Amino acid sequence: MISDLKQRNSATKSALKQSTSESSKKNVSDVSDEKKTANSKEDGKKKFRPMGIKKEDQLWSRAVLMTGVLVIVIVMKWRKTNEITWVSQQETVAKAKQPLICSTAFHEEINKFEGCAIKQCGRFVMDGLFQEDQLNTLLGIFKKGLQFGHSSGGASILDLHSGALSKGERFINIFSNPETKNIWSESELASYINAKETIRQAVIENFGLQLGAIHLTSPTFFSRMTDNPAKTVHDEYWHPHVDKETYETFHFTSLLYLSDYGSEFQGGRFVFVDGDNMNRTVEPRKGRVSMFTSGGENLHYVEKVTGGTRYAITIAFTCDAQHAIPDPHVRN
Repeated sequence: MISDLKQRNSATKSALKQSTSESSKKNVSDVSDEKKTANSKEDGKKKFRPMGIKKEDQLWSRAVLMTGVLVIVIVMKWRKTNEITWVSQQETVAKAKQPLICSTAFHEEINKFEGCAIKQCGRFVMDGLFQEDQLNTLLGIFKKGLQFGHSSGGASILDLHSGALSKGERFINIFSNPETKNIWSESELASYINAKETIRQAVIENFGLQLGAIHLTSPTFFSRMTDNPAKTVHDEYWHPHVDKETYETFHFTSLLYLSDYGSEFQGGRFVFVDGDNMNRTVEPRKGRVSMFTSGGENLHYVEKVTGGTRYAITIAFTCDAQHAIPDPHVRN
């Protein structure tokens, strides 16, 4: 009997030992599974963010965003620090001057013409060449023409030499109509011719040319700019360009402003884009004359007019007598 009890105790202990071993293994397995589940969840937390965005992608997105912000800041800073007002509307200047090295092609061409040989190119701005009544007469000439046509976009022009006048999205010849071919009096045309000659003499003096070296050339025209949206390419005056590339006959470009920046219009400043990564602006002032060599050294554009009306006259000169144009006259 004792022997039976020993055998039973031994069997019981063996069963308990096996049960404990299996339970222990199960617990270890359960703990292992829980750890795997926890690790899997933790990996998911590490790998993904809200809405299923991977951490790597989130970091990349942040980097791209920060880079974009940095680029915007740099561009804004560049635009702010690399543009200066060369001549302000608020100041009256007897003469502002900036010498420039001529572009190679322009220098080679202009020096072929007697009396036009120059050592350096450049730009000038002068106030005080005209009286108020002269300027009002010139503006009146232009406005008289605008009664018979103007652009449907933001830029209208009148050429007193060819008769070209903006009308809608095209040009008409104001001289082809018997009713409009002689709307300007001899005295009005004389005022225009005198203004042209005043500027021609200033160009000769400032650039050291011989008296008869330069001639009026085409196109020479009045311009009116507003904030109306562009309708044709002729309205898109704000693109940077070189006059000599746009108009082959140009050697010297001049502008006479007939309205004031700030008080009569906004935007519309004249901007020289220079090779030293610096934009130099001229703020239009009524009666102000800007003159410059027409080669690649004077890349420029006009800012978009954002309000009001900007009036000016572009008067161009050539050293090539073959491209000279006559003064306007009363037509029979």
